[in-house]
Amino acid sequence: MTVRNTRLRVTRPLGAAATVLVATVALYMALVAFGNITDFGTNQEFVRHVLAMDTTFKDEDLMWRSIDSPMVQNIAYIAIIGWETVAALVLIAATVQWALALRSGEFGRARRVATLGLLMVLLLFGAGFIAVGGEWFAMWQSDAWNGLDAATRNFLVAGLTLVVVHLPAGADPRRPGD
Repeated sequence: MTVRNTRLRVTRPLGAAATVLVATVALYMALVAFGNITDFGTNQEFVRHVLAMDTTFKDEDLMWRSIDSPMVQNIAYIAIIGWETVAALVLIAATVQWALALRSGEFGRARRVATLGLLMVLLLFGAGFIAVGGEWFAMWQSDAWNGLDAATRNFLVAGLTLVVVHLPAGADPRRPGD
């Protein structure tokens, strides 16, 4: 009688780490998008206040940047939700690709798809929330509507995940796409 070892053996630990990290960011982005769709009003208020700059120091040299149009504010918010949703879907697809790559050892496609999704997250939180929201609309000045800490946290997690994704997770150096 033969006894098979049924314990999980991780033969590609960096690939497993990349898979878990990509899956975590995918789950987070899916929950963020879902929350913004099902509880539209909560973060709509956040976007409205940031764009209106109504809780900043109201420096006249900056206030010309404010956007008070509810239509433009809603368009911006819907665009953010759309971007979050697409990023989540891309990262879910990347998670599947990573899971398949753990068996096959072919990491090229998983890396490419994950990179696209992670760059979308970096753009949203880095360019969108930190640069545009934080600096252009002076979100840093607001005690009530300041999302810079959360944006920075999300930016760093996505950035770290991107670095891990590009570590050589069992890649064959003779195969340039891996």
